[in-house]
Amino acid sequence: MTYGQIAAICGSPRAARIVGGIAHWGDPNLPWQRVVKKDGSLAEGYPGGISGHKAALKSEGVLFINNKVQMKTAFWQFSEVS
Repeated sequence: MTYGQIAAICGSPRAARIVGGIAHWGDPNLPWQRVVKKDGSLAEGYPGGISGHKAALKSEGVLFINNKVQMKTAFWQFSEVS
């Protein structure tokens, strides 16, 4: 997922930076390694920096192109349930 997707699900689609702050300072037991920037870039603030973020995702089988998540295969699309 992206920070923007999480913000949108929460009802504030323009609050991606706030989600990033929550990821950085929030509960470390949540799977924040699965959240990336909208272009597939990784978070500098992740424990261990970008290389730590990449290692966590690679351990889950996520593929990379030029140090960005291959969004075509890894991107999660959510749909609203009515």
